[in-house]
Amino acid sequence: MIRFRLNEMISEKSFQEGRRITIGEVAKETGINRMTLSKMINHKGYSTVTDNLDKLCAYFKCGLDELAEYVHEDE
Repeated sequence: MIRFRLNEMISEKSFQEGRRITIGEVAKETGINRMTLSKMINHKGYSTVTDNLDKLCAYFKCGLDELAEYVHEDE
C-alpha cells in the first residue's frame, strides 16, 4: 500500500518557514481540491492521479520518494 506523507511534509515546511501552513493553503497553491488532500492524509490506501503528485512535489520541492512510501500490508 502507498502511504502519503503529506502531514509530515506540511509540518516540515511549516517549521522551515516559521509559520503555520494549512491544508487550505496547500490546496490553493497547488490547485488540488482540499477534499482530495484530506483523503490523501486520512484514508488508508487512497489513490490519486499522478498530476496531483507532480503538483505536490513541485510545491514541497521534493522527490516522490519523500512524498509517498510503500508500506507492506500483512496478509
